[in-house]
Amino acid sequence: MSGIEYLLDTNVIIGLLKGDAAAVALAEQADLSLASCAVSQITRMELLSFPGITDVEERRINAFLSNCRMLLLDESVEQETIRLRRASSLKLPDAIIAASAKVHGAALLTLDQRLKANLAKVGFGG
Repeated sequence: MSGIEYLLDTNVIIGLLKGDAAAVALAEQADLSLASCAVSQITRMELLSFPGITDVEERRINAFLSNCRMLLLDESVEQETIRLRRASSLKLPDAIIAASAKVHGAALLTLDQRLKANLAKVGFGG
């Protein structure tokens, strides 16, 4: 077992960094420990490529990410992404993040209700 319980979606990390009530509540409900969390390589790209990101924001994001395991893209994630995209209307980044969670046996923590609905339609159990 990888020791990864949760894969954090981009919106959850943004919410936690901003102290958003919904993100904090989700983290509390999951009894979240960053040691048991991972993020997708896609999430790192999304967080750090935001136009207008300040040096302070970049440092905060990198500090947060340094406490999580980084899941890199590999062939198994690629194949699961393809399956998810064919079976749903997921955007490619969302499909990659969901596929990463599924391949690594982690629960996907997201605040994106549309993503949750799309995943439920395809029987996603992550």
